[in-house]
Amino acid sequence: MRVALVHDWLTNLAGAERVIFAMHESFPEAPIYTSVFVPELFSELSDADVRTSFLQKVPYAKVKHQAFPFLRTIAFEGFDMSEYDVVVSSCHAEAKGVLTRPETLHICYCYTPVRYWWGGYNEYLANPRFGPLNPLVKAVMPFVANYMRVWDRCAADRVDVFVATCGNVANRIKKYYRRDSLVLYPPVNTAWLTPSEDVDEYYLLAGRQIPYKRTDIAVRAFNKLGLPLKVAGTGSELDYLRSIARPNIEFLGRVPDDELAELYSRCRAFIFPQEEDFGITPLEAMAAGRPVIAFRGGGALETVLEGETGVFFDTQDEDSLIEAVKAFKPEEFRPDILRRHAQKFDVGAFKVNFKELVATEWQKYRDAHMAGVWPYSPVTYGREERYISVQGGGGIPEG
Repeated sequence: MRVALVHDWLTNLAGAERVIFAMHESFPEAPIYTSVFVPELFSELSDADVRTSFLQKVPYAKVKHQAFPFLRTIAFEGFDMSEYDVVVSSCHAEAKGVLTRPETLHICYCYTPVRYWWGGYNEYLANPRFGPLNPLVKAVMPFVANYMRVWDRCAADRVDVFVATCGNVANRIKKYYRRDSLVLYPPVNTAWLTPSEDVDEYYLLAGRQIPYKRTDIAVRAFNKLGLPLKVAGTGSELDYLRSIARPNIEFLGRVPDDELAELYSRCRAFIFPQEEDFGITPLEAMAAGRPVIAFRGGGALETVLEGETGVFFDTQDEDSLIEAVKAFKPEEFRPDILRRHAQKFDVGAFKVNFKELVATEWQKYRDAHMAGVWPYSPVTYGREERYISVQGGGGIPEG
């Protein structure tokens, strides 16, 4: 079975990039195709065969990939996938647009239908912090978005099997692409995190500081609460967040893993105000033995067990979060239970499940092709099975 991996871009380290690391470890001989690559940021891929597009040589493409959506569509359609039996696209943008032979199985591990073209379009367009070109962006965006939605919908039709990161994303794929999905939860590395016997008084928030993460809600809430909040991570919102924060809120910027592990394990609770497609940071906090205070929406509904690994606040605003923090009782949560729950999503289990899923789908695809059941239709091929990551176990279809 000749396998190729395809990823949108490799320019910064985030959750999707950690998934491609696990995929690479599952199929180390498979080349990785991507639009642009900054190798010095990815020691984990030092042994990988990474193949880039023409965008690698385009000025600013590696630092401003957001400005090149049209060229990325051309880049991915230009890759030659003809020698592979299975192509796995790791995608939240254009990677699923690669062209494959009829005999090639294309599995798309989909983080979400492109947020800024579909469900989050108006939210992105309305954000007042686009910068000095805001009027130009607003004038051009409707035309760009219209074309990209059409292209994105056509690209989705090239996929044979969609695999969603969670049920929340599977529902979104069904709405925008009209396709069924398998569900395989993304990998969470729990090995570098351990519970601490000592817990401090601060609350913690970690991740990229960009608009949809809604760190502003936490900042405003803790401004009023006066409780210590530590914010780890960088992003386009950081200057704005600093401008509205009071002295009880500390911005740590980019934090090394060893320091972040200690921050996780000693915080009173982890704050998660966004509606995330899945959300890895709450599970990292649980792996460190700390409970989560999360907005009741998105992937958190599948990872946070209310009253057992965390609590929810119902409205995405500062007053609702303030109520949840005031009612929160950390002594009600057991670190061993929190860590055990997080380990169900461990990277080791993901790799076992991912390899099993690829092998199973390839066998079915090949058998159907040889039997003349061709092409697949969503009715005959769509399934609603969910592969649960269980530490030490394989893929377990959940009804």
